[in-house]
Amino acid sequence: MGKLSFSKAMLVLGLLFLYLPMMVLVVYSFNASRLVSVWAGFSTHWYGELFRDQQILSAVWMSLRIAFYSASMAVCLGTLCAFVMTRFRGMRGRTLLSSMITAPLVMPEVITGLSLLLLFVAMAQLIGWPVDRGMATIWIAHTTFCSAYVAVVVSARLREVDRSVEEAAMDLGCTPLKTFFVITLPVIAPALVSGWLLAFTLSLDDLVIASFVSGPGATTLPMVVFSSVRMGVSPKINALATIIILAVSIVAFIAWYWMRRAEKRRMGPR
Repeated sequence: MGKLSFSKAMLVLGLLFLYLPMMVLVVYSFNASRLVSVWAGFSTHWYGELFRDQQILSAVWMSLRIAFYSASMAVCLGTLCAFVMTRFRGMRGRTLLSSMITAPLVMPEVITGLSLLLLFVAMAQLIGWPVDRGMATIWIAHTTFCSAYVAVVVSARLREVDRSVEEAAMDLGCTPLKTFFVITLPVIAPALVSGWLLAFTLSLDDLVIASFVSGPGATTLPMVVFSSVRMGVSPKINALATIIILAVSIVAFIAWYWMRRAEKRRMGPR
């Protein structure tokens, strides 16, 4: 066994810095004590308390629905934007459009949330919608900033696509729409999956923008967690975080495995 080099030592320290707090959180989710910093023995009591908390369960269900709808719409809009940025290079105003699409990447969330709140208030005064801010307004707000991330991911993949294959398909009689679904879509599918997962995670994690555009009847999971943590960390939050870590790990592994198999099929035998 060779000596531990400086780069390997920094890698180990970096991984410990990232994942050791998560491991501590997982361990303390099985703590019998009401105090999260005092170990009083192994217990699954707080998991039972978590599943009996209707406020948290309702917030989880709402956050999952909003994240799913936002990620799906963001993939559609982001893919269209990516096509414009990569395929229509001679279009007038392309640089301005690209800047506007990617602006949410660098825009502070406070500014984004406040501007969307003012937009919804103005729309309610002009056309009478939305009457109340709730799930629909959060979905629109999350789709707005998630589309920028999807556009960046998909456009990076589109720049690597061999255009000659698409041109050959159209020369053989395929319409542009059929060429997209038969040739282009399978090639950029890993980017679409990555963009969807990224958008889903960003929507599920968002607190600032949702706080601006939500109403009394729409409370997301980050809002519930943040409000409960301000009054003191409950062991139920540790249990909830452990379940989220487990679910995210499983989904990430499945997505990685699926994209790895898809990439192998695309590359073919060597």
